[in-house]
Amino acid sequence: MQSKASSTGIRPIEHMKKLFKTGLIIGKFQPFHKGHQFLLETAINRSEKVSVIICQNSKNSFDPNVRENWIKELYPQVDVKICIHNDRLDSISTDISQEWADITQRLLGFVPEAVFSSEKYGIKYAKCMGSKHVLVDIDRKIIPISGSLVRSNPFKYWEFISEPVRAYYAKRVVILGAESTGTTTLAKSLANYYHTSWVPEYGRTYSEGRASLVDQEKWTSDEFVHIAKTQNTLENFFARKANKLLVCDTDAFATRLWHERYIGFLLPTLDTVANTENKSLYILTEDEIPFVQDGTRDGEKIRHKMHQRFKDELTKHNLKFITVSGSPKIRQRKAVREIDKLFTDQ
Repeated sequence: MQSKASSTGIRPIEHMKKLFKTGLIIGKFQPFHKGHQFLLETAINRSEKVSVIICQNSKNSFDPNVRENWIKELYPQVDVKICIHNDRLDSISTDISQEWADITQRLLGFVPEAVFSSEKYGIKYAKCMGSKHVLVDIDRKIIPISGSLVRSNPFKYWEFISEPVRAYYAKRVVILGAESTGTTTLAKSLANYYHTSWVPEYGRTYSEGRASLVDQEKWTSDEFVHIAKTQNTLENFFARKANKLLVCDTDAFATRLWHERYIGFLLPTLDTVANTENKSLYILTEDEIPFVQDGTRDGEKIRHKMHQRFKDELTKHNLKFITVSGSPKIRQRKAVREIDKLFTDQ
């Protein structure tokens, strides 16, 4: 009996006898999706040990190590190998089945008892190795998705991609600004508007945690590196929960400027931690609203200077950004207009 997909993932096949000692799945996984998950879980439930081969050639746009990490995150018990091959072998023709069989045996070091696939050409490939072929959901009725469909519009087929891949595709929007300029208010409102996850500012939590220190005003560079790396970790975690869009209340790029604010200079180490390449948009909050003292803030007198530094650095690094001012509703309205463009321009 085969399992069916649920809204939260693939249900395991329970009480399935292990029919094979070794099972194999081979493919491109561009990207890894829930159809692949169903195929892989079928192999796991029927095999004592499962190997996955990721095919890579010059035509493949996805980093094979990224694809490997997607699979290993979800199925750490699976042995994953990357096969780099020439473009001629990127074909569904059965004329090259024997070549692939030979490559597979050399790569694995053994002949798998079973090959699991959703393709008819898998039959001859398995036969060339002397393996049994297990055909799984060839008509895509259980999981109606393919890699080409996901690549064509990942947001349209969001329900068919799992958390690690969602983190890869999610549009990341960062709200940043000087102290008491409404960054958290805007981040929360945007997350609520788009029914998605948002990333809290870890630096604030860290500051509150050290507030009782005798020398609380004495900061070290190591602390800012820690804050930046932890912010990245939080960001990558919540990206897995995102509904197509991830809203970030600051990021590691902004931590660079807070290091300058408290230590006196930009730290090169933080340049390597900042992950601006995966950001779709920065939203800089203006400083025209009244300063609110919450017990931890100390930058009222330099607030405009900090605002200008953010603007200068965003411009210097050619990062896409907008500024927002006015009431919370006006700020949200402008932000929504720009964020919606990120999806309509697909």
